[in-house]
Amino acid sequence: MTLITVNGEAYEVPGGWRIADLLLDLGVGYTPVSVERNGKFVPRCSCEDIALQTNDRIEFRVASP
Repeated sequence: MTLITVNGEAYEVPGGWRIADLLLDLGVGYTPVSVERNGKFVPRCSCEDIALQTNDRIEFRVASP
């Protein structure tokens, strides 16, 4: 398991998970969101490629319609 922080809350995910896996688990996988990893913007197209690491800080916001 990998310990990360999501929107300020501790969160454990399976090893090898990517940002896209996290978003699906949180129920926002197909919703327009803005994502930051450790304070840096992550383009949505990169979420499939970026593996989560221990102590990553993920912030996401659902886009307003």
